[in-house]
Amino acid sequence: MSVLARSVGNAFRNKIRTAAVVAVLAVAIGLALAMLVANQAVGGKVQELNASVGTVLTVNPAGAQGFDGGGEPLTTAQTATAAAVPNVVSVVGTKALRLETATAASTSTTGTATQQAGPGGGPGGGTSVTTNLQAAIDAGTLGNRNNTSGSTSGSTGSGSTGTGSTGSENTGTAPTFSLPITATGIGAEVDTAGKALNITSGTGLGDYTVASTKALVGTTLATKNNLKAGSTFTIADKTFTVAGIFDAGTTFGNNAVYTTLAEAQALAATPGELSSMVVTVNSMENVDAAKTALQTALGSSKADVTQGQRNLETAVSSLDSVKNISLVAFIAALGTAGLIILLIMVMLVRERRREIGVLKAIGARNRTIGLQFVLEALVLVALGSVVGAAIASFASDGIASALISSNSSTAATTQRGPGGAGFGGPGGNPFGGASQLLTSVTASASPGVIAAGVAAVFGVAVVGALVPALLTARIRPIEVLRGE
Repeated sequence: MSVLARSVGNAFRNKIRTAAVVAVLAVAIGLALAMLVANQAVGGKVQELNASVGTVLTVNPAGAQGFDGGGEPLTTAQTATAAAVPNVVSVVGTKALRLETATAASTSTTGTATQQAGPGGGPGGGTSVTTNLQAAIDAGTLGNRNNTSGSTSGSTGSGSTGTGSTGSENTGTAPTFSLPITATGIGAEVDTAGKALNITSGTGLGDYTVASTKALVGTTLATKNNLKAGSTFTIADKTFTVAGIFDAGTTFGNNAVYTTLAEAQALAATPGELSSMVVTVNSMENVDAAKTALQTALGSSKADVTQGQRNLETAVSSLDSVKNISLVAFIAALGTAGLIILLIMVMLVRERRREIGVLKAIGARNRTIGLQFVLEALVLVALGSVVGAAIASFASDGIASALISSNSSTAATTQRGPGGAGFGGPGGNPFGGASQLLTSVTASASPGVIAAGVAAVFGVAVVGALVPALLTARIRPIEVLRGE
C-alpha cells in the first residue's frame, strides 16, 4: 500500500474524531479566510478612495454658503485658468438646479402660505424650475420642521450630488412641504465628487458640454416616477428623454437628475455661469500644492478652494484600522489552525507508537513514516478548508461590515463635541459624507483570495505536522516491542 493511500485511510480510521477535528479546523480556517477577504476588500477600498476622492478639490464662489452666503458666481472661463494650474489633470464645471414639482410649486403660492425660493441651493447657488416629476423622498418630520410657519430655512446640497434646497416664508398654517429634486448640469460623466457615474441601465449623455434634452435619472427617482431608459419627463415645460439610470449609492443621491452643463445653464437662464468646479489632481502628494496654486490663480476674493472630501483622512484612517484588525485576526486564526494540527498529530503519534515501532522493525525509514503523518494532516486540512471556504463565502461580508461599524462607532464616540454632537453639527455624524464611504465596502470571497488563504493554511499545516512527524524518528522499535 502506498504512503498516500495509507495516510488517507488513517485519516478516517476514527470517523467521529475525524469529524470533530474537521469541524474545529473548518471554524478556524473559515474565520481566517473571512478575515483575509475583509482585509483585501478594505485595502481595495482605501486604494479607491486615495485614487479618486482623495485627489479631488472643490471650487465654490468666494463667500457662498447656502442661503447665508454671497459673492459672485463662477464662470466657464475660469475652468481654463484652473486647468492651467500644475498637477491638475481635469476640471469639471457644474450648475445646480432645484426641480420643484409643478403642483407643489403652485400650491406653495396660494392660500395662507407663500413658499419662496432661496438665493441658491448649494455653495454656488441654484435656480428653482418646475418639473412634472414627483420627488422620491417624503419631507417627513425634518423637512416639514425646517419649513414651518414664519421661518426661512434651507439645507445646503450634498457634496456628492450638488443639491439645492428651498426655504419657506409662511404665515398661518403651512402646507405639507414637498422636497425639491436635485438637478445638476455636469461637464463630464462624473458626479460632483469627481467619481465616475455608476450607470446601471441605458447610456451616458454623450457630449456633456453641449445642450441636450437627454438626462440621467437616479434609481429611486426613476422608480417613483416609473421611468426607464427612453421614457420622457418635463423640466420647465421642456421634454427630456431618459438616456440612462444611475445609482449614487444613497436614497438622497438617487433623488436626482443629471443634464449636460450647457442645458442646465440654459434652464437657469445663466449662460456661462457655474455653481462649482470639480478639480482632479494627479496624486494625493500634490493635492496641497495644487490647492494653494489654484487659490492663487483664481483669487481669494473670487473663489474658495476646499478638498472635495475633507473628512477623507478620517475615513481612510478608520478603514486602515479595520484592515490592520482583520490582518491580525487572520494571522491569529491561521496560528490557531496550525496549533490544532500540531496537537492532533502529537496525540496520533503517541497513540501509534506500537505501529510506528513495527514499521521501523520491518525496514520503514523515518522519512517515510514522517511523510505519512504529514499527508494525514493535509487530508484533514483539505476537508476543513472546503467547509471553511464555504463559511467564509457566506460570512466575510457580514464580518467586514461588523468590523467597520464597530470601528467607525468607536471613532465617532471619541470625536464627538460638547453635548454628544459630532463636529458635523448637533447630533451630526463626525465623519460627514465619509460615513457612506465606510459602509460601502463589499467583501466578496473571490477565488484568488480564497486560494491564497488556503495555500497559507496548508503551509501552516505542514509546519504544524512536521514537529510530531519528526518525533517518530525518536521512537526505537526495540523499546516499543519490549514494552508490548
